[in-house]
Parts: sequence; C-alpha cells; structure tokens
Amino acid sequence: MKNTQRRFVGFIVVMLILTLSCSSVFAAGTTYPLLKYGSRGTAVVKLQQALKTQGFLSGSADGIYGSMTRSAVVKFQTAKKISVDGIAGNQTQTRLYAQTTATTLSRGTSVTTTTAATNLYWLSRIIHAEAEAEPYAGKVAVGNVIINRVNSGTFASTIKGVIFEYSNGLPQFSPVADGTIYNTPSAASIQAAKDAMAGQRPVGAAMFFFNPDKASGSWIVNNKTFVKTIGDHDFYK
Repeated sequence: MKNTQRRFVGFIVVMLILTLSCSSVFAAGTTYPLLKYGSRGTAVVKLQQALKTQGFLSGSADGIYGSMTRSAVVKFQTAKKISVDGIAGNQTQTRLYAQTTATTLSRGTSVTTTTAATNLYWLSRIIHAEAEAEPYAGKVAVGNVIINRVNSGTFASTIKGVIFEYSNGLPQFSPVADGTIYNTPSAASIQAAKDAMAGQRPVGAAMFFFNPDKASGSWIVNNKTFVKTIGDHDFYK
C-alpha cells in the first residue's frame, strides 16, 4: 500500500512539473512585432502605454516610435539588464508587458488596456486631417462629431470604425480616401482629441460637418439641422 501511495504521489508531482513547463512554453511562445525608430501604429501605442505605466516614458502615447520612445526603451532595457539597443523586440516587449500587468494588479487596478490610447491615436489623426488649419474649437468640434457618431447607435461603435466607415462604396471622411488620415498629428490636434474624449462638446449633438467652400453638402443641408459654424466648417445634427 505504501509503495502504491508513493507511486501515486510521484505521478502527481510529475504531472505538475509537466503542466508548469507547458505553461512556460506557451507564455514564452508569444511573438510581438519588431518595433524600432520610425515604426507607427497601434502596436507602438501599446508599447508606449506600457512604458508610461512603468514610468519610463513621460510623453503621450501617440503611436510614433520617435527619439523619446527609443530613449524610454533604452531605459527599460538597462533597468531590466537585457540587451540595450533601443529596439523593442520580442524579449523587450515580453518583459515589459509582463511587468506592466504585475504592476497594475499590485496597485489593485485592472490590467492595462490600450483602448484609450488607440482611440486617441485615431481621433487625433482625423482631427488633424480634417481641421489642421481650423481654430482650436474647430478641432475639438471634429472630435465631438466623431464621438457623437460612436455613441449614436447609427454608425460604427468605435472611433476607428467611424473614421473608416463607408457609405455607398465611398469613405465617410475624405482623409481616408486621400491617405492624410495617416499623417502625424500636431500637438494641438492631440490635445483637442483628449479634450473631446474628456467630454468637451462645442457643437453639442452634431454628427455632420463640411466646408461649404469645398463641397455643397446639399444632402446635409436638406436633411439635417444646422448647429453652428466654427472656422471653415458648418456643423449639423
């Protein structure tokens, strides 16, 4: 009986070791995209947000891997005693995201999410593309319109979805068609996006806008209610 018990206990121990080993293999098997100076996009936003959470980056999570982000990566790599090259490869990101999760959990908060950073990334770009030359209130107003659409239940349910939505085979916003949606936003456009996301509503319930000097906007004029003009844009709800 004792030999049988020993064999059973030994079997349990072996199974536990195998389970832990497999878990480690699966965790280590996660592959992240190589990010370096000049990289852009939501993967960079996620990286920057994690660096901010850990206190290595003080700037905004704008989705652009510039000198500040590279410097932050170097600081992280130095602190964690891994290869220091300023490039966020698989090893760097694995360590960073694991540490970010541990930090947020230890603070009693939810695990880090990149949703807010992703929203800021796209909202600041549509604001810049549509209202670069507009007064600041006009920039916030464009963000106001995008967020109104997200909340309306009529358009897409995310900021990115609204921006890239098509109607009758055509994009809702011209910057999607001409590619200017991917231009780097100014500091003012980024701040305007933050203000719009924080609830500033200079055009209230407006969900449409156009520049009457560049487009007739006849469908909007004939079917929607005028709200106000800010700069070169007329806003309607």
